[in-house]
Amino acid sequence: MKKIILLYFLSLSFHTSFAQSTSYWQQHADYKMEVTMDVKNYQYKGKQELVYSNNSSDTLKKVYYHLFFNAFQPGSEMDARLHFIKDPDGRMVTKIKGADGKEVKQSRIESLKPNEIGFLKITNFKQDGAVAQTRVSGTILEVTLAKPILPSSKSTFTLDFDGQVPVQVRRSGRNNSEGVELSMSQWYPKLAEFDFEGWHADPYIAREFHGVWGNFDVKITIDKDYTIGGSGYLQDKNSIGHGYEDEGVKVVYPKKTKTLTWHFIAPNVHDFTWAADKEYTHDIVKGPNDVDLHFFYKNNPKTTENWKQLEPLMVKVMDYYNHRVGQYPYKQYSFIQGGDGGMEYAMCTLMLGNGTLEGILGTATHELGHSWFQHILASNESKHPWMDEGFTTYIEDSALNELAGDKKVENPFKGNYAAYYQLVNSGKEQPQTTHGDRYDENRPYSISSYVKGSIFLSQLEYVIGKENVDATLKRYFNDFKFKHPTPNDIKRSAERVSGAELDWYLTDWAQTTNTIDYGIKEVADNSGKTTVTLERIGRMPMPIDLKVDYTDGTSETFYIPLRMMNFIKPNPNPNEKRTVLDDWAWAQSNYSFTIDKNKTAIKKITIDPSGLMADIKPANNVFEVK
Repeated sequence: MKKIILLYFLSLSFHTSFAQSTSYWQQHADYKMEVTMDVKNYQYKGKQELVYSNNSSDTLKKVYYHLFFNAFQPGSEMDARLHFIKDPDGRMVTKIKGADGKEVKQSRIESLKPNEIGFLKITNFKQDGAVAQTRVSGTILEVTLAKPILPSSKSTFTLDFDGQVPVQVRRSGRNNSEGVELSMSQWYPKLAEFDFEGWHADPYIAREFHGVWGNFDVKITIDKDYTIGGSGYLQDKNSIGHGYEDEGVKVVYPKKTKTLTWHFIAPNVHDFTWAADKEYTHDIVKGPNDVDLHFFYKNNPKTTENWKQLEPLMVKVMDYYNHRVGQYPYKQYSFIQGGDGGMEYAMCTLMLGNGTLEGILGTATHELGHSWFQHILASNESKHPWMDEGFTTYIEDSALNELAGDKKVENPFKGNYAAYYQLVNSGKEQPQTTHGDRYDENRPYSISSYVKGSIFLSQLEYVIGKENVDATLKRYFNDFKFKHPTPNDIKRSAERVSGAELDWYLTDWAQTTNTIDYGIKEVADNSGKTTVTLERIGRMPMPIDLKVDYTDGTSETFYIPLRMMNFIKPNPNPNEKRTVLDDWAWAQSNYSFTIDKNKTAIKKITIDPSGLMADIKPANNVFEVK
């Protein structure tokens, strides 16, 4: 009997230990870097010291680093992808005539010369002073440690690195189409993330990133004529100048000064980026909560006025994001003309600067939004690009609609739904569980990540109500800021706020290509009343909002709860009469209910008058009595 009892408790202990854990941990990396830039040949030398905290329960025998600049070499995986993808990024290819005289697209990386490629070369790698074995494979550095790093312990890595800045093909590089000399993103040896799923040492093939939270202490030595903008706070602003100095301070360099050493500290971030140019104008505007908004743009009379007009608008946008999601936690953010689309980085963005005011406003609004959905809520962009791109698109569209004033529209997401329907009808949709690098084409990736990801939230307004979504964003921010949230975390935040069960929603929307399609099947007289029969045609379930307009000018709504939600949504229009009907079980393809009026009294019946449910065939959502 004692043996049986002992085996029982051992079994209970085993299952308790290996069940899903509620504890959360994340690794930590503190960087110190000193870099010297040679602006004549666009090469740089650096030293890096990294203190790595292993907060996991694993003993680590290896670590991995990203060497992103190695992607910009002929024959790299990034180059190879440009050869086989059907719709390569237009910035990364050039059009030439083939042997048959027809126009073909050629990878710009393929034609880079030795002095135009990018590279990062690592030497003298040591762990706590002992030499460690390294191996480079494309854009990944594999390090076999001199000694294992035990759980809840730290280790210090030191290394030297030599880099060359590539001619700008995408995001990073030199001398881009807008004349910006140095766009230094993903420029240093960056430790790969290790989390509950293991190592994320993804090669740099296409897009998106995942980084370790930590503190950056960076010193950059460069020719004194260059102005730098980027991540972190400049520590020696009154000796550097270039627009950083305090009011009334006049910066004078010693006569023999040829270079300046810029010292930046970026606390509690997971990346560090900078850009430099001799022709930057540098403005500083006070934003909400005494945040300094920095603007770096080329001194170009054709575009200066647009940037000046942008500045007060971004103060309003930051204020909107603070109230809609949560308070921006740093005291600085920089908008930097980087000359290539727009990309989010820690405490800053690199973005196009020569476009229209509307264009740079849209880009700046989107990239600032990433400070919340990626640089505070640091989801894994590579595995779940829809969480950062989509959620950012959602608050971007909301913010721009608020700025529209009299032109504000009821549904600012309407264009997103049209783009999503186009993707579905193309037959090229892939599940949102697809890794960002593994989409067959770029356009389906973009629509899935930016558009369908945005609809996750706008449609959630339809599912649980806008007030609940507003509260969900705040709850999500407060629970997961400075962490690495997963798709399940946003779902659980919404469940905790609303009380609804939403596993079905995350599963069908983000993990399958199931679509929503409901229709009004029949409207029939029934002894002085009217029986309405609806049908579920698509696989994905939904609760149903239905509006009935009568010939006398009145209207009322009906709400059909989804059984598996175990939830009744608050009436989105409290001033309008609403009847809550019996729930609809997913397995039942048809559903009927009765309206206490004759069919002749009915003018129109509409499923989802809000337009927030992504029904791929909206034509059968409306029945008009002729």
